[in-house]
Amino acid sequence: MMVGMTSKTKIAVSLPPPLVDAARAAVAGGRASSVSAYVARALEEQIKLDDLDALLEELLTESGGPLIDSERDRIDGEAGWR
Repeated sequence: MMVGMTSKTKIAVSLPPPLVDAARAAVAGGRASSVSAYVARALEEQIKLDDLDALLEELLTESGGPLIDSERDRIDGEAGWR
């Protein structure tokens, strides 16, 4: 992934109105320079999550499979999620 790339490709997408409204509000509120920039940042974050999912699957395959409930509970507890 290239962040801050100068080359751009224009595409058309269809989005639910509440998402468009939220993107426009982010621009109006100064949290994004444009709707395109806001959407690009969201896509970059999704790509990072997808990459993490793929890494987790690879690590689980190498280590013997998915976590069992007790392992998941221990991790959640140590992370402060429970």
